[in-house]
Amino acid sequence: MKLTLFTDYAMRTLLYLGARPERLCSIGEVAQAYRISQNHLMKVVVELVRSGHVESVRGRSGGIRLGMPPEQINVGAVVRHTEDGFDLVDCGSCVVAPACGLTGVLKEALAAFMAVLDRYTLADLLAKRADIAAIFASREIGAPDAPAPAASKRSREPALQKET
Repeated sequence: MKLTLFTDYAMRTLLYLGARPERLCSIGEVAQAYRISQNHLMKVVVELVRSGHVESVRGRSGGIRLGMPPEQINVGAVVRHTEDGFDLVDCGSCVVAPACGLTGVLKEALAAFMAVLDRYTLADLLAKRADIAAIFASREIGAPDAPAPAASKRSREPALQKET
């Protein structure tokens, strides 16, 4: 299963804000920390604000911060909110779909995937909050810039999978 870049950026934003709960952050700051597109991230943040996961403070001293405690931000809920759909295959156009067992198996697999995500909150992901903050701090001190990923024409383009 691939999650979209939109969901990837949403989770990255929540992690960044969760690692810096003591202050407001800017979208530009988050984009720079991850070396990602600020324009794309802005769309993500707008949706996170709309959902209540992030709070936006306007004005000269404004910025963004978590809209609720990390313990209340469920990873599964965020993924459901930021993903367009979860159809792993298009069974609707397949002639054998009514008799095929694959549809049920894929639904079961998706349910298991989401059940795992539902067991975790942002607080769980931030268990090593100090380590996360230290990584961001080391990047700010002058680490060489890595090339940013190419900007997507679609805001919900699938994220690249990392090989293990």
